[in-house]
Amino acid sequence: MLARIYQNRYRAPKSSDASRPNPPGPLMTVSLNSLDIAKPPAATRVVAAMSGGVDSSVVAALLKRQGYDVVGVTLQLYDHGEAVHRAGACCAGQDIHDARRVAEAIGIPHYVLDYESRFRDAVIERFAESYLAGETPIPCVECNRTVKFRDLLGLARELGADALATGHYVASRDLGTGHRGLFRAADESRDQSYFLYATTQEQLDLLRFPLGGLDKVQTRALAAEFGLAIADKPDSQDICFVPNGRYAEVIERLKPGAARPGAIVHLDGRVLGEHEGVLRYTVGQRKGLGISGAEPLYVVALDAENARVIVGPREALSVSRVDLRDLNWIGDIALADLPPEGIEVAVRVRSTRAPREARLLADDKGVHVLLAQGEEGVSPGQACVIYDHAGSGARVLGGGVIMANRAPRPAPQPEPAYAIS
Repeated sequence: MLARIYQNRYRAPKSSDASRPNPPGPLMTVSLNSLDIAKPPAATRVVAAMSGGVDSSVVAALLKRQGYDVVGVTLQLYDHGEAVHRAGACCAGQDIHDARRVAEAIGIPHYVLDYESRFRDAVIERFAESYLAGETPIPCVECNRTVKFRDLLGLARELGADALATGHYVASRDLGTGHRGLFRAADESRDQSYFLYATTQEQLDLLRFPLGGLDKVQTRALAAEFGLAIADKPDSQDICFVPNGRYAEVIERLKPGAARPGAIVHLDGRVLGEHEGVLRYTVGQRKGLGISGAEPLYVVALDAENARVIVGPREALSVSRVDLRDLNWIGDIALADLPPEGIEVAVRVRSTRAPREARLLADDKGVHVLLAQGEEGVSPGQACVIYDHAGSGARVLGGGVIMANRAPRPAPQPEPAYAIS
């Protein structure tokens, strides 16, 4: 439907337009990632995913400035009415308005697509189910993998686009094999490769990330130079549909009555207190446990099946082996061809941590990561992203979802040793 509307409203470039030179404009003060497409810009159609934020707006403006045939598309993903005035929201009311204003200012066609039902089914429902299973999911990964890259890429192809451009801080480059590779961004403090590990090779070949060589200061400076009203707009929060970080409230609204109360149990078997549902806890958590005592305690495991929160000392958090499920692999060597001893890689088990040395193994029982040094707070449901090395500019080889180790089964004791606060 949108393709037909687009064809009727917007003229594709004539062949004579494509032959004209594209002199650099005064705003092109930084080098950009090449789109690596064998066409002049005017003959290259690019769909720009516009969330209404600074990053995606600058991408659309830069591509327009370079002379590309740019079409802006914004996805309405959730409760646009409730989120109109909420700071830190994305893909909702105010952001849709901002994206529309930017598209008008830079002179490109702009469309808003209602993807609320897709987003609810593919992202929000799975988010709730994962928490109830004792995991700590990352909805941004699932959103990128499904709604944004799978569905939006399908639309880009329908429109005859040569590329889909986004405002992610990550880099992609031609590998010389007919495919593109995914790499960490130049600004490691903004690098978003952790959230894009599930990008498939087919998706990656069509995606472009023009901000991969910039930092946020440069991006905001460009937004100001372009005269975009959103130049000083705050960054959106990670989980767009969870206001103020109260994810338990969202889950209880989606799955009323699903949270089961249970016991807070020490690794040594002592019952220390009670909880109102494992969805309120995550591995590595120390605060808000509702127990007191001389020994600092952390959540070391969640036993959702038996509604138990298992706590222990900090040293019990250290993990040296991580088993993965739902693996997405975009490395050159097939997993089936890995040597028995595995290969040297680097991995991230949290988005806030730098890649660390590890060994990747694959056998008939699955895919495993052996960490060179133990990691704390490795939580089931989070991502383990695999890189070819731990340094800057590392290439993403893939990643998977961290599986839960078997929950400890301490022998319960009748007398709690800590008072419940």
